[in-house]
Amino acid sequence: MIAIILIALVAGCASALMFASIVSGALVSLLLFNLAPLPLMVAALGWGSLAVSIGGIVAAAALGALFGLPSAIVFVLAIALPAGWLGHLVLLGRPIAAGEHEATALEWYPVGRILLWIAIFAATLTTVTLLTLGFDGSTITDTMRSAVVRLVQSTGAATSDRGIDALVAIMPPVAAIGAMTTLTLNLWLAAKIAATSGQLRRPWPELRSAALPPMTLAALSAAIGFCFVGGLLAITAQILTAALLMAYAFTGLAVLHTLTLAVGYRPLWLSCAYAILIAFVWPVLAMVLLGLADAVFGIRQRYLRGRPPPLPAS
Repeated sequence: MIAIILIALVAGCASALMFASIVSGALVSLLLFNLAPLPLMVAALGWGSLAVSIGGIVAAAALGALFGLPSAIVFVLAIALPAGWLGHLVLLGRPIAAGEHEATALEWYPVGRILLWIAIFAATLTTVTLLTLGFDGSTITDTMRSAVVRLVQSTGAATSDRGIDALVAIMPPVAAIGAMTTLTLNLWLAAKIAATSGQLRRPWPELRSAALPPMTLAALSAAIGFCFVGGLLAITAQILTAALLMAYAFTGLAVLHTLTLAVGYRPLWLSCAYAILIAFVWPVLAMVLLGLADAVFGIRQRYLRGRPPPLPAS
C-alpha cells in the first residue's frame, strides 16, 4: 500500500509539472504538456485505479493551489480523467468459461473499443475547448478568425481572406486529430513502459487485430451528414468526424501490420512506412481508407483465411 501511495505521488507530481510547464512558453514545454497524461497512465497500468486516483487528486490540488481552481479543473478533465478511465479499460477483463481441468482465462477489453473511447475523449475535449470561445457557431468562428489574423499579422506573412477562412475551418478538426493522436500515443507509451518494467497487469494485446465496433461506421456516416447543417452542430460533427477518421487510420495501420506478416524484411518496410507517415502526414489518408475498407470488406479476415501468416505478430 505504501509503495502504491509513493508511486501515485511521484506520478501526480510529474504530471502536474509537465502540465504546468506550458506557462514557461518554451518550445519543449509543448512536448511536456502533451505528455502530461503519461505518468498517470503508467501508474494506472502498473499499479491500478487507486494509484491513478491518488496521483490525479494530488496533482489537481497542487495546480489549484498554485494557479487557481480553473487550472485544476482543466487538469482533471483533460488529463486525469482520460488517463484514469483509459487505464481502467486496459485492465478490464472478464473470465472465459473453461473446461473442467483448464485454468480460468480472462477476456480483456478489446483494443478497438479503447480506440473508440479515445476518439470520444478527443472529440469531447476539443468541443469543450471551443465552447470556451462562445456558445454558437458564428461567435466561435469569429473568435478563431481574429486569433488567426493576429497570428498572421505577427509573422508578417501575406495571406488572403480565403486562406484565413480555410485555416479557421480546419482548426477544430485538426485539434481533434491532435488530441486523438496524443492520447493514443500516451497510452501506447505507458503500456510499453509498464510492460518493460514488468508491471503491466495484463498480457500485451495483439494490436494488429484491433478493430472498431461495427456501429462506429454508422456513427461516422451520421457525423459526416451533420457536418453540412451549419452552426455549432456542424462544428461538433466535424470534430467527431475527424476523431473517428483518425481512429480508422490507426486500424488501417493494424491492417498494414497484418498484410505484411509474410513480407521479407518486414521491420524495414514498416519502419519506412512510419517514416513516410511522420514526414509527410498526408499519407495518413491512405491508412484511413485502408481502415474503412477493412471495416466494410473484412480485409484482414480474408487475408488470414487465405494465407496463414508464417511469421509471429509484432
